[in-house]
Amino acid sequence: MPKQGSSENKDAKVAFSTALRAFINSLSDHVSSPDGTWTVKGFIDIYKNIYTISSDTKIVSQILEIHLFPQILPFAEENGCSIVLAEHQNWRSDLSFVEKHDPSIKFAVDLKTTYRDTDFPGHVNGFTLGRHDAYFKDRSSTKNIQFPYGEYSGHFCLGIIYTRADGKDLDETKR
Repeated sequence: MPKQGSSENKDAKVAFSTALRAFINSLSDHVSSPDGTWTVKGFIDIYKNIYTISSDTKIVSQILEIHLFPQILPFAEENGCSIVLAEHQNWRSDLSFVEKHDPSIKFAVDLKTTYRDTDFPGHVNGFTLGRHDAYFKDRSSTKNIQFPYGEYSGHFCLGIIYTRADGKDLDETKR
């Protein structure tokens, strides 16, 4: 098992980081059309009622994560990793990429979303990171984390920034 500071570990981290950055650049084409609108427009029920996506950040975040996940699976496979999902909603990290040829090499990836602050152009509302203090201090702790933090070769956050629609522009239900 390579130690966290080993050259093999650093090489794996650089390779994963480079691949992740290239992958991220391809995601906007998946979630938005050329004119910048989202490809997901809402929910549909069995009666064919369509409900537009509200501006509730929890709903938006969950939709984006669900919409991106099918893109993440081939990325993991192409990079020789399997994905381990957090067992519980409040655990970190959202995704753990574990190298197939050497399972001791793991990368934590958290998906974070926020919206642009229209009152302050160029700024965002902020990202919530949750409580990380316990496993940052005790890197062998297994409390609220999929693997002990000290086992990860790198930790990455995929930040998704979106523009919220004005509530008055949302038509909640269409047939």
